[in-house]
Amino acid sequence: MTPGSFRFDRFVLDPRDRLLARDGVAVELNARYLDALTLLAREAGKLVSKERFHDEVWRGVPVTDEALTQCIKTLRRQLGDDAARPRFIETVPKHGYRFIAPVAVADEVAPVVAAASSWRDLFLLTGAGTIGAGIAGVVGGLFYGFAGAAQPLQPGMGAASVLLVLWCLTILMALIGGAGVAFGIAAAGRMSRDPWRWSAAGGAAGGLVVGGVVKLLGLDAFNLLLGRSPGDITGGIEGALLGGAVGLGGWLASRRSGSRRQSIAIASGVGGIAGALIPPIGGRLMGGSLDLLARSLPGSRLRLDHIGRWFGEAGFGPIAQSVTGALEGALFAGCIVGAMMVARRDLDASPLPR
Repeated sequence: MTPGSFRFDRFVLDPRDRLLARDGVAVELNARYLDALTLLAREAGKLVSKERFHDEVWRGVPVTDEALTQCIKTLRRQLGDDAARPRFIETVPKHGYRFIAPVAVADEVAPVVAAASSWRDLFLLTGAGTIGAGIAGVVGGLFYGFAGAAQPLQPGMGAASVLLVLWCLTILMALIGGAGVAFGIAAAGRMSRDPWRWSAAGGAAGGLVVGGVVKLLGLDAFNLLLGRSPGDITGGIEGALLGGAVGLGGWLASRRSGSRRQSIAIASGVGGIAGALIPPIGGRLMGGSLDLLARSLPGSRLRLDHIGRWFGEAGFGPIAQSVTGALEGALFAGCIVGAMMVARRDLDASPLPR
């Protein structure tokens, strides 16, 4: 941020450069409306009277109150604000307006401090995305845990044990994958003033690296311990596709000024589409990998065949894999993007280091 600029929510207002940006993307405002927003931000929390607008924005040019009303209406539209439930501009009837969002004013920041803050933001966003992926893993793990425990089990193999093992395994894989994807998205955000511009590429790169490494280590571990590997479990290609979808969902969500729920729904939709398409092109997500693992290891007590029977399949077939893949992708993308958006908004609203 340029010294003297204002930061609030996802916006940066730079009076020197005559620019308002949302997530690094310029927001169109004419000169007088930009001056009006600058006045409001500079006096955040205080009443700005109609007379001050006339004196400092229109500078004595005779205008009606309707001109000021239209100005505030336009500012609210560009900020995504609602007059009935304002987050930014509050109307004080018959007197004027008040800017009610928290505002951080940029000061001269030493380069070393700014760099440290940048690295801090990177790791905080990565941590938030990892936590979001962990939440997705908790939900997905319960689904696969109950699915795996629903079948008749051999004596000595309790349903609770099956549920716990699958739950922990799913959470672990979600955390590892989420850390890679979130780090890729956060790192890509440092390349541009728009933190989501390169998010699809960053998410794909993070998913590719983490998926590839996990697959390589997993197959090596099975070969060393059991003398055989389960085959083509989920890996780098699936990680890249799903990670790219998470980043794309974040980018699409950032382009809308709707509620957080709408943003999460957009990201979940993109992730769900990617998750549903991965099995038909030969990839495997968590459900498909668990099924392959169960069929490859002699004496395995895990079976997901009854999920396929819900869709009229004899086993965990292509329809079941696509449906569970869509659920996995939607959960994974929605939770990661939602968590990272919350973290980014908190960072944007926090005071700048001095």
